[in-house]
Amino acid sequence: MGEIKRVISVGAHSLDAELLGGPLFLKYGKLGAHCTLVHVTRGRLEDPEATEEAKAEYLKQLTVQNQKAAKGLGADWIWTGYVSSHMPTLEEFTQYLVDYFRQEKADLVITHWRGSMHPRHINTHDAVTAAVKKLRQEGQEIRLVYGETFEDLVGFLPQAYFELEEDEVENWFKALRSYDVFNGEVNDFPYGAYYGTNGQIRQIEAGATRFTVCYMYASLIERKLW
Repeated sequence: MGEIKRVISVGAHSLDAELLGGPLFLKYGKLGAHCTLVHVTRGRLEDPEATEEAKAEYLKQLTVQNQKAAKGLGADWIWTGYVSSHMPTLEEFTQYLVDYFRQEKADLVITHWRGSMHPRHINTHDAVTAAVKKLRQEGQEIRLVYGETFEDLVGFLPQAYFELEEDEVENWFKALRSYDVFNGEVNDFPYGAYYGTNGQIRQIEAGATRFTVCYMYASLIERKLW
């Protein structure tokens, strides 16, 4: 794992990047890697019924949550500036990511699998995959994996398993709890129970001895086994 020095997790919304990349951030961060969360859009900020005051307050609170989650993962974070109601074309989105990944000399990128119930997740998958493919064709040594979330499970194939140390599990969930949505304050999806149980299921599946997370390889652009 030591050759990976620059890790970027790209999520369609806040919390997505943390769910996808958090475990690998904690592992590679211990080895000195620089890790960044990329939030493509900001969710409820685009609520058409929200007042300008409500939008401003939401953005303020979300920024605090972004910062707290990133700090908990030993990472930094950025927002692309995109909003769901005015997303760019796939070509523009892809070029933004090409430029960013090239500038950052990214070694490993993590993002959504395409089999998703959410259109922004699909858009993000397509743009990230196209960007990494372009950079690979240019000769940049950059790897791509797809993380596991409950919204992106159609056709998702667990291929790479990572056991987490007790402190890594604790720090990941502490970072995730930075978000109101993870704590059940936005909807009633049981995030904590789901991801806690999923780690135990993947542990059994992998024949591991500790809490386990999994990733899927970007098979359409890989040319050799790792």
